[in-house]
Amino acid sequence: MELRIRGERAVLKGHGEAYTREIDPHTLALGAELADALHEWARVAAAVRRTAANGEPGEAAAVVSRRGRQLAARVATVMGSPVYYVDPVTDEEIVVPPLPAAHQEQTLAQRLFGPAEIGHEPTPWGPGLVIAAFVAAVVITAMLALAVALAEDTAGWVVLLASIVVTAGLAPSLWLARRMPIIRWIALGGAAGCVLAWFGVLAVAL
Repeated sequence: MELRIRGERAVLKGHGEAYTREIDPHTLALGAELADALHEWARVAAAVRRTAANGEPGEAAAVVSRRGRQLAARVATVMGSPVYYVDPVTDEEIVVPPLPAAHQEQTLAQRLFGPAEIGHEPTPWGPGLVIAAFVAAVVITAMLALAVALAEDTAGWVVLLASIVVTAGLAPSLWLARRMPIIRWIALGGAAGCVLAWFGVLAVAL
């Protein structure tokens, strides 16, 4: 597979003169995010190439080349085979292999809460889990107190509706905070508290 730009679009095609058909990345199983990134890179590369034609590529050419190699590595990883990357500025061809397996897979915890290390410092699991447990206890207490108070004067469906509103209101903030140092432990506790509180909410409402 060969990665190059055509105009201001990224295209993929079979490697060698025998292959002439160029394919839009969106038509392959690369994922919308990677395909969009390829086209965005191509637009920038086309602009840099026009500048390079005037003899003033500057540092932008190096940035475009580096970004192209990164994207080529991601394409190679998804496709499971090396990609021939054609530099849009120099027309140099480079064989880019798939990423090592260690870089391909992320654990569920890493996807939810970010990498294990931030700023080259070890993750503070002890203090972090203590904070998360405290926040979870606060969230559980608050949600159950709301459920019990509503259950005394209203129907069960009102309790469920109120709990859904509270959970939906917290979810976006918890999701955005999942990769922030220190704050991610609060997000973990809040998420765990919401999940555990729902067992009590269902018991109160039903």
